[in-house]
Amino acid sequence: MNHEEPLYSTHERVWHWLQAAAIILLLLTGFQLHYPDRFPIVGNMARAVHWHSWLGFALLANAFLGFFYHFTADKYHHFIPRMDDFTTGAFKQFRFYFYGIFKGEPHPYEADPRHKLNPLQKLTYLMLLNVLFPFQIATGLLLWGSNRWPLFFAKMGGLSVIAPAHTLGAYFFLAFLIVHLYLTTTGKTPLSLIKAMITGNE
Repeated sequence: MNHEEPLYSTHERVWHWLQAAAIILLLLTGFQLHYPDRFPIVGNMARAVHWHSWLGFALLANAFLGFFYHFTADKYHHFIPRMDDFTTGAFKQFRFYFYGIFKGEPHPYEADPRHKLNPLQKLTYLMLLNVLFPFQIATGLLLWGSNRWPLFFAKMGGLSVIAPAHTLGAYFFLAFLIVHLYLTTTGKTPLSLIKAMITGNE
């Protein structure tokens, strides 16, 4: 019987798809808040605000569960770059994405259960998890609490500062999502990486 460790555990796969669903729905309801005539996703504006807020808290709760799992299951090392990831590793991966892949060259870094992320993925998640995600949480909480803590909200810049900042963060998330979707097609076959995140094995 084969007891080989899967590339992605059941928890990692469920966590990934819940996180993806929450981000996509947050983007859609956020678009409705900005462009209600073009994106009537969940009815009227009040309902869009309600769903956007609860989806934000759901994303935050799922992120906490992911953080807890990765530390207690000794999985956090996947996200920690080494020194050479910032230099030669990033260059090799960058060259592969923009040149080698079109020449049929082999992937410079093969994923396995102990090394799941290539150097560029590590650097991307380093910025995503330590800069963009906290920024979006902070601005989102400020908008949610604008009527609850009006004085504090005003001191932080008010609607004219916080709302555009939160929207800018959303567009960065949208850019990440688009690039992420494209990179899922760069495996051994165009669907192999998506299959791995469904079944656990590439």
